[in-house]
Amino acid sequence: MGKLVILKLAEGSFESGFAVTLQISDENARPTVEITGNLPPNPDILRLYYRWQSIYLNLRLPSRPIGLPKQINQAPSLEECQQLAREFKVNFNTWLTCDSFRPIREKWLQQLTPGDNIRVLIQTKDLGLQKLPWHLWELLERYPQAEVALSAPSYEQVKRMATTCEKIKILAILGDSQGIDTQADRAILEKLPNADITFVVEPEPKDLTDQLWSQHWQILFFAGHSATQVTDETGKIYINQFASLTISELKYALRKAVERGLQLAIFNSCDGLGLAREFADLHIPQIIVMREPVPDQVAQEFLKYFLQAFSRGDSLYLSVREARERLQGLENQYPCATWLPVICQNPAEVPLTWSELCINSRKNSTYLPEITHTKTIKNRLPLSLMLLTSMAITGLLMGVRYLGVLQPLELKAFDQMLQLRPPEIPDPRLLIVTVTEADVQAQQSENLRGSLSDKSLAQLLEKLEPYQPAAIGLDIYRDYGVGKDYPKLAQRMQKSDRLVAVCRVSNPQTDTSGVAPPPEVSVDRLGFSDILLDADNVVRRHYLALTPPPSSSCNASYALSVQLALRYLYTKGIKLQFTQEGAWQLGKLKFKPLEAHTGGYQGIDSRGHQILLNYRSSPSPKEIASQITLRQVLEGKLNAPAVKDKIVLIGTTAESFRDYSLTPYTFQGKLQTIPGVILQAQMVSQLLSAALDERTLLWSWSIWGEVIWVWGWSVIGGLLAWYWRRPSYLVLAVGVGFVVLYSSASVLLISLGCWVPLVPAALALAGTSALSHKF
Repeated sequence: MGKLVILKLAEGSFESGFAVTLQISDENARPTVEITGNLPPNPDILRLYYRWQSIYLNLRLPSRPIGLPKQINQAPSLEECQQLAREFKVNFNTWLTCDSFRPIREKWLQQLTPGDNIRVLIQTKDLGLQKLPWHLWELLERYPQAEVALSAPSYEQVKRMATTCEKIKILAILGDSQGIDTQADRAILEKLPNADITFVVEPEPKDLTDQLWSQHWQILFFAGHSATQVTDETGKIYINQFASLTISELKYALRKAVERGLQLAIFNSCDGLGLAREFADLHIPQIIVMREPVPDQVAQEFLKYFLQAFSRGDSLYLSVREARERLQGLENQYPCATWLPVICQNPAEVPLTWSELCINSRKNSTYLPEITHTKTIKNRLPLSLMLLTSMAITGLLMGVRYLGVLQPLELKAFDQMLQLRPPEIPDPRLLIVTVTEADVQAQQSENLRGSLSDKSLAQLLEKLEPYQPAAIGLDIYRDYGVGKDYPKLAQRMQKSDRLVAVCRVSNPQTDTSGVAPPPEVSVDRLGFSDILLDADNVVRRHYLALTPPPSSSCNASYALSVQLALRYLYTKGIKLQFTQEGAWQLGKLKFKPLEAHTGGYQGIDSRGHQILLNYRSSPSPKEIASQITLRQVLEGKLNAPAVKDKIVLIGTTAESFRDYSLTPYTFQGKLQTIPGVILQAQMVSQLLSAALDERTLLWSWSIWGEVIWVWGWSVIGGLLAWYWRRPSYLVLAVGVGFVVLYSSASVLLISLGCWVPLVPAALALAGTSALSHKF
């Protein structure tokens, strides 16, 4: 099955840039992949193209335009045109490899293989973007079975009349032939197999209109002179030496032709983008035009190569690509000939092959669905009963969900949707100093207790503090005092207002012992390191605060991540406040704590203040911030800008200490693990980004909002079964429903941070459709 790739370029300009959305789907199917990016401002791209265009227009080639201004100055050389074309290609591809466009490029390479048959649609209404030769994109050159086309942002599918025919009906208009040889085009058309061709030569406007109304045409062909008007970007064809017509002047006849089955229009004439822009309003499936003035020989060779490939059964897109690439043999005489042909596509239509253009017996089969419809309507479940069924299934599913039966499935679905988010840059406000296995081994002679000796810690703090970090988080347990050989370290730990140490709160219910804090650090500079593990040992929640039991040796009420974030935010004028309901508030940001039944969580231990952990999206959660090893710091490889006004986290990544946690992210089918210090960095980054960057926190609807959502999908399942009585159609419709549901849930999570019930809604959709169809 072929692939459809749509590159949507939103309104913008070459001065301000363009927002871009990439959609990838199978042919005739809904998109399964969507990702956004940006093309940055680059007015030089358009200026280069217009420079090339100016030189190209002044080459004085024997082409098919009328009314194009000719310069009086000396004509440029072919070499100048080719050199500027090469310069444009380099700049064009540089623009398409920029960082803000990289997510789209990487998603393309991930989803598509060189063997795929791919249609690529550039969807934009900007004439400058439409003029660009997108086939020069080096990414497209990696895919030998891909071809690019233009499409308008607004489109629709026209309901066509059913027709029967034995041959393909072609209306060929041979317009004004002054200075060109349109008879060569006629000779090429006359060689087509299984074609019924009507030629009209230099017709009057009324004669042309009558021909368009007279029969059910499937292909419209024009050869002659044409041009795009600079003033209003519309196209005009010259049907004889004395008359010209715009598409709007043929609107009613062409609209009727489209309704009667017109599938393809070929304008083998000059400067046809204006024609294509007007044709878009008529919703014709496909048009082939020339984007610039076309030399007569190039037009004839393209037509010959295209029709040869198309009539032997190749797809329209691959036929255009083959014909376009074969024009390269003429480029030593007609530079950039391969730039000229371009397809303009109605995205609502799937291109037909030559054999599919004429389908026998369609008229007879048109009425069969109506007969089947009449026979089966008596067996349909009444709508009232269907609604009751959907309510019963929704109630049953929500009850089962409340008991926690669906929680494992919901968490897996949640993990999968998290990984669909576009990548984010590392947090520039953090620096992580890692104590590696090599660092641990290098300290063996220093009376080492744990992963960081007194000597190494003293040296590390002496390196860091002069650079004035906003805060230093020591994510290494030190339930013992500083040795007597390091009095300056003890004094620094007692008096430093930047240093925050860590301890672990004991939990009598799980019989988990705590870990005492460093005796030199006061309680107001302590943060607990306790984390919340789900049943599958994955960390999806973020502990903010708790009340330590009286027997705990660690009396920290706030998490290490909170202590560090609050110190940083204080320098930005943001303090922790509490609403009247007792909820946390940082600036404009309000925290809604998790309850026992929140989102996919059912019956969890919600004591303390906890929220969902919104990992910073990247290929690996380890790439949260800049990192440097202990050895590199001690060797003087750290500079002031890397530390000043930042949060520095110190922790071990040595595997021998087993301070690793599972994350929702997978690699090669396995859950990824990250060191504890990286996990703390993820939590700190979540708080800073939410308070300062307005990055959304993860949240979920109230129970009634979730009930309405699930019931809505249950009703959709019932309606599908009510409408589609044939099982094969129903299975296909429900499959489409699953895609829409998954896409909707993913978009809500990615764009708004809202975790909606995916698994219960999918079960409701399938269950109601199956039960309603049975009755």
